[in-house]
Amino acid sequence: MAVQQVRAKINGTWHILTYNGSTGKYEKTITAPSITSYNQPGGYYPVEVEATDDHGNKTTDTSARLTVKEVTKPVITITSPSAGSYLASNKPPITFTLRDEANGSGIKLDTLALKIDGCTTIGSGATGMVCTPVTNGYDCTYTPQSALSDGPHSVTVNVSDNDGNTATQKSVSFTVDTIPPELNVTAPVDGLKTNIAAANVIGHTNDSGSSPVTVTVKLNGVDQGAVSVDSSGNFSKAITLANGNNTIVVRSTDAAGKYTEITRTVSLNTVAPVISNIAITPNPADVGASITISCTVTDS
Repeated sequence: MAVQQVRAKINGTWHILTYNGSTGKYEKTITAPSITSYNQPGGYYPVEVEATDDHGNKTTDTSARLTVKEVTKPVITITSPSAGSYLASNKPPITFTLRDEANGSGIKLDTLALKIDGCTTIGSGATGMVCTPVTNGYDCTYTPQSALSDGPHSVTVNVSDNDGNTATQKSVSFTVDTIPPELNVTAPVDGLKTNIAAANVIGHTNDSGSSPVTVTVKLNGVDQGAVSVDSSGNFSKAITLANGNNTIVVRSTDAAGKYTEITRTVSLNTVAPVISNIAITPNPADVGASITISCTVTDS
């Protein structure tokens, strides 16, 4: 008797094996399945080998198993905070996504390693960490449990998939600034009464955490346009007052969105008083005598 055919079935496809005289074995080089075996029952592809002799006798062996691993790294994307951002919160939510390829082995969540400023690793089970399953991965948010100090910080995120592929580490740097800027308005003084419509809003501002700052001036609720702030924090803005009471609101805003506001109230009256009904009694008067002068004065 002689062997007529040897074949092997992998992932539903039969492959004919050829006898190799130098090794004494039946062999064939084939391409492994394109999808990881991680999600297959048992985590492998079953292999069936069948041998048939020239009399039609067959033997089947199903003991072999093929393990296939993907080679594509998962992808990490940090969505917040953005790089270089300034944050007014000292417990800013850190949001990021973890994605594996379609039909991949999937994200191995217990390999998640988040670090703030290179300190203790924060894993998927840490307090403040929430990871929601989505197609091909997770959407995650971590809320710091202790307030971050004002100043620069960095976040790094690492993770692997179930086939052991490690993602390229992602990192982001940002600045926490919880202190509003300093603001001093030197002119006009509050409660000023004037008969000159032209006025200048003059002051100084500074923010140690996130300079430069932006200054806005509103006169009676109307923005007065761009205000230039020099490198020392000094600013001046020309405005035109309206007759009557004027409300001037000066706001200094830093890069984190924190702001300080100062309000000044100024009264403008450009109408001169009116004099009428002037009377002198007695008139004429004797030399050295006492006289009384009276008049009516109205002012708008």
